[in-house]
Amino acid sequence: MKPHFKQIVIVILSIFLLSCSSDETKSETAIIPPTTQVPNDPLPLPATVNYLALGDSYTIGESVCETCRYPEQLKSSLKAIYPQSNFSLKIIAKTGWTTTNLISAINNQNPDSNYDLVTLLIGVNNQYQGRDFSIYEKEFPALVTKAIMLAKGDKRNVLIISIPDYAYTTFGTTQMQGQGMRISNEINEYNSFAEHYCTTNGVPFVSITDITRKGLEKPNLVAADGLHPSAAAYTLFIERILPKVKMILQD
Repeated sequence: MKPHFKQIVIVILSIFLLSCSSDETKSETAIIPPTTQVPNDPLPLPATVNYLALGDSYTIGESVCETCRYPEQLKSSLKAIYPQSNFSLKIIAKTGWTTTNLISAINNQNPDSNYDLVTLLIGVNNQYQGRDFSIYEKEFPALVTKAIMLAKGDKRNVLIISIPDYAYTTFGTTQMQGQGMRISNEINEYNSFAEHYCTTNGVPFVSITDITRKGLEKPNLVAADGLHPSAAAYTLFIERILPKVKMILQD
């Protein structure tokens, strides 16, 4: 083969190989899936997280199953998010309790002050029993102070939950005939006081009252007794409560 002809063949082969390499690169690039941003995993929590729920019938879950009440639903939701942690739940609550009853029960049981989370939902029986509002004005702040003490002395570990409105239940419309507006206005007064107190003092607060005000248009939100929230209603509570609790535990 003549030298000049050999050089021409080498050049042609080089161009051909370069073209193939370029096509392969394009082909490989085309089949690589685009990278997707994976959300950061939640920060790990301690091996055991202690949760204390304080309240009345709405906390103990009157007329729903034990695992249906909101503290149990919250515990289950947290376990699903943080499977590496164990969640210990203690409930101090009873149907019919007023703020006075709850204070007495806490004093009698004298729980440890080692809770990572404390929730408080109280006041409906003060309203229902017609107790003077001044009692709530005095005892609600005392209960918040107790809750903070039990939450390792840290107000950021406490979550106050607004009072449901039972005017929007069959009990409210049949047993309390013509009293619906009064009930709602008085519960608004209780909730406004609680929210203002929490906002002023830097204590987390969440409102779920509007959920319970759908009880007449959505009967599935009311338990079989026609008065208390159903398991479905408590699930909606958790949708509001859970983001706040995650912030508390991750703080």
